[in-house]
Amino acid sequence: MDFKSLIDGGIIVQQSQVNRIRSREDLKPAATEYKGKSYSIGRMPTDREYDDLLFGWFIEQGVSSNSVLYVKDGVTVGIGTGEQDRVGVAEIAIYKAYTKYADLLSFDRYGMPYKDLELDIQKGNRKESDRAAIDEETRDACGGLKGSVAVSDAFFPFRDGVDVIIRQGITAIVQPGGSLRDFESIEACNEANPQVAMVYTGQRAFKH
Repeated sequence: MDFKSLIDGGIIVQQSQVNRIRSREDLKPAATEYKGKSYSIGRMPTDREYDDLLFGWFIEQGVSSNSVLYVKDGVTVGIGTGEQDRVGVAEIAIYKAYTKYADLLSFDRYGMPYKDLELDIQKGNRKESDRAAIDEETRDACGGLKGSVAVSDAFFPFRDGVDVIIRQGITAIVQPGGSLRDFESIEACNEANPQVAMVYTGQRAFKH
């Protein structure tokens, strides 16, 4: 239980959220109706994707709202939080993933983080081609995001946030659902090549 004092002397008391998701059976296929037409997701998650989606949703319970995170093979790849829109927070998580991926490559090759490599180039101790090679490999790998899953603590009000996620090679998404325009997110997943899986929790993760 968290207690936070307000400037006017008031107190906010927040209890830990009870997560209703315990297993893959608690996750529902993304489906909705809009103006009399039914929409449903074309592909369900694989076993590996289910494992990552569940792990990510468990992690999401402790991440401050509003957030999007990416998970691959039981590891968080990028976490974005604190933004007021799905696009912004999805992009922050992508930026973090790219930054960490470039750092990893730089450490493996030169024993230093990417920023220190940049300084070495400025000093003439390294070649610009050293950084360019890391940049190219990071872009090709989408910062390690290819094959990962995305977790959103709130629904997507429009498809633009989903489109941002899909462009990074994400293969499955879990979100609460409940937007009036859920059909747009479903269409974005079904139109992707290959198709992206999407499931709903029916419950928002909320932490401030």
